Amino acid sequence: MDIRTLGRTGRSVSAIGLGTWQLGADWGDVSEADARGVLDAAVDGGVTFFDTADVYGDGRSESLIGRYLADRPELDITVATKMGRREAQVAANFTLTKFREWTDRSRRNLGTDTLDLVQLHCPPTVVLSMDRVFDDLDALVAEGAIAAYGVSVETVDEALAAIARPSVASVQIILNAFRLKPLDAVLPAALDAGVGIIARVPLASGLLSGKYTVDTTFAENDHRTYNRGGEAFDVGETFSGVDFEIGIAAAQEFAALLAGEPAVADFSTPQVALAWVAQQPGVSSVIPGARNISQAHSNAGAGDVPALSAGFMAGVCDIYDHHFRAAVHPRW
Repeated sequence: MDIRTLGRTGRSVSAIGLGTWQLGADWGDVSEADARGVLDAAVDGGVTFFDTADVYGDGRSESLIGRYLADRPELDITVATKMGRREAQVAANFTLTKFREWTDRSRRNLGTDTLDLVQLHCPPTVVLSMDRVFDDLDALVAEGAIAAYGVSVETVDEALAAIARPSVASVQIILNAFRLKPLDAVLPAALDAGVGIIARVPLASGLLSGKYTVDTTFAENDHRTYNRGGEAFDVGETFSGVDFEIGIAAAQEFAALLAGEPAVADFSTPQVALAWVAQQPGVSSVIPGARNISQAHSNAGAGDVPALSAGFMAGVCDIYDHHFRAAVHPRW
């Protein structure tokens, strides 16, 4: 597993991390035993970075991770959490008082005095222009409640605004073979500034696993059912905002690209899709989720995929240009 520095945190993290939204809610039911199995499998595969949020299962994901790490004190795991989605999404709620309330809750859930990394969780765009917000985050660092802070964003413009802030350690953004816009400006800007990039939704909510057909259905409490049109939150978080049937066709074309890469013959389509993200210059860690041990093992194995060719990259761009650029590129 490749180990990289997570931006201005200075922490060393695995190139393939673990997103733990699935362990909280919104992807169907996951038992605590299954959740611990996922965490074990990820760690066994070399993963040293977990990403969670205070709203994943209303704290369930954080609490599961906290109990797991309490039982495995020998592990050196960096845990990033997020805050800001527990209240109405208005700038007036992004205050030091609220920040203390939210981080105190996360510290209790995770069983730690100091949170490794706290990210504003896709806040309203205006929040990124408010100096007071970042002064308040600096205060939390000075108080020892958090070691570092970052921002999780929806759009490229939000990412660039966050990168310009001198104490932002990391930016989390959607990046996958169906969402290429961050390659244009965000990754180069992050490299120049020394800001870490955490790539989320790297499999486009499973489309790039190559396992779905147009007839695939999901549980009622799975966001891939109830948020397909953006009814609950930004539609870009579900299948990267692309049309499901078009995404199925594009995923088949992506899988066909593997035939031209003999070096990846022993790897699965989702492993190569994850590796493609991890191999982009400027990416610190990629955070696929997993609902079971098999998925966690497979995801971690993406860290072993050899360097992909320029021809493979060109093929990804062709698929994007044909299927997605017109609908996706201007929006996020």
